[in-house]
Amino acid sequence: MKKESRNHTGTTRAKPTARTPRGGGGAVASESIHGVADLSERHGAFLRRVENNYLPSREDPNLPLPLVQEWGLRDGTEVHGTIQPAHSGRRSVASIVSANGRSKPGDHRALPDFQSLISVNPTTHIELGIERSQTSLRVIDLIAPIGRGQRGLIVSPPRAGKTTLIEEIGVAISKHHPDIHLMLLLIDERPEEVTHFRRSVKAEVLASSSDSAGESHLRIAWIAVERAKRLAEAGRDVVILLDSITRLGRASNREMGAGGRAMSGGVDHRALQFPRQFFGAARSCEGSGSLTILATVLIDTASRMDEVIFQEFKGTGNMELILDRDLAEHRIFPAVDVLRSGTRREELLCSADELRQRHLLRRALAGMSLEDAARRLIDRVEKTESNSELLKAITR
Repeated sequence: MKKESRNHTGTTRAKPTARTPRGGGGAVASESIHGVADLSERHGAFLRRVENNYLPSREDPNLPLPLVQEWGLRDGTEVHGTIQPAHSGRRSVASIVSANGRSKPGDHRALPDFQSLISVNPTTHIELGIERSQTSLRVIDLIAPIGRGQRGLIVSPPRAGKTTLIEEIGVAISKHHPDIHLMLLLIDERPEEVTHFRRSVKAEVLASSSDSAGESHLRIAWIAVERAKRLAEAGRDVVILLDSITRLGRASNREMGAGGRAMSGGVDHRALQFPRQFFGAARSCEGSGSLTILATVLIDTASRMDEVIFQEFKGTGNMELILDRDLAEHRIFPAVDVLRSGTRREELLCSADELRQRHLLRRALAGMSLEDAARRLIDRVEKTESNSELLKAITR
């Protein structure tokens, strides 16, 4: 059997086909290709590649309209297909092998539209702190548990450990929940941080670095959430870790240009429409998959714009993990405000007995100062093998 060889475009050379181009000549070798459908361009549809963060490139092949219609492709659909080498101009997709894991056009067209899916409260806990040494993740599981379909904010001042937490959450999900499709979305990030995340987290990492054009930040976020929706339609559980929704809001505001009505902090009243739509896409879908979004949001940056963005999203999620500057300055990590952080409808993510134990833990911490409460909880976590052991000890 002939081995496949990979070329510089990221495609793989498949077995030569028997197809002969017009004008004679021998058989032309087709190439397999994998990408995500982008139907947003006015002059055609294209297959974008993850190697380029799904951003437009001259190497992206056209998606012919008959194939788009036959398969019912939408923005963000994952496509495996074949292309023919270009003789002149841009290449085109010759055939589709599968779309979102469906190998027949009818099966793919039968998938529901994301907006038609019924949203319900998350009921399946994504346990993060499974190992004893994962102190930060065990604290999150106890104080602000995350369910499949959660819409969560990690509220953080500068240098409070949010980036480290995002990394730890990503590593834990990829290791302990391999059935989840994990996407890490880094907006306006330092290039060295992008490299670090690509090397440390086993995930689909999409990033726009701080030296990228402003439009790139928005386009990457748009195609990422559209891709996540298509996966959820197909029954997959997807998690997007976004760092950060503040920088996404800034980028959106810059792209608005002049002419709009400005709110406090110089934020155009239209600027946060897309970030709101992005964050609002998170949901657990009845009878289908789920889309979980955990987004960091910055506070205490001395920027009025950042404060406006935070206030816009405050209360829109159903889970908040609040990091505290004073705890971080006292080198108490994770610097989680254990008194104010929490998850709505937490009772759906645990048993009745565990919920009662969690309430007892909350009551025990409520009478302390924030620093004492954080120290006490971290100490108990470090002295027990698991959260289950810790909670059972409270009821003795």
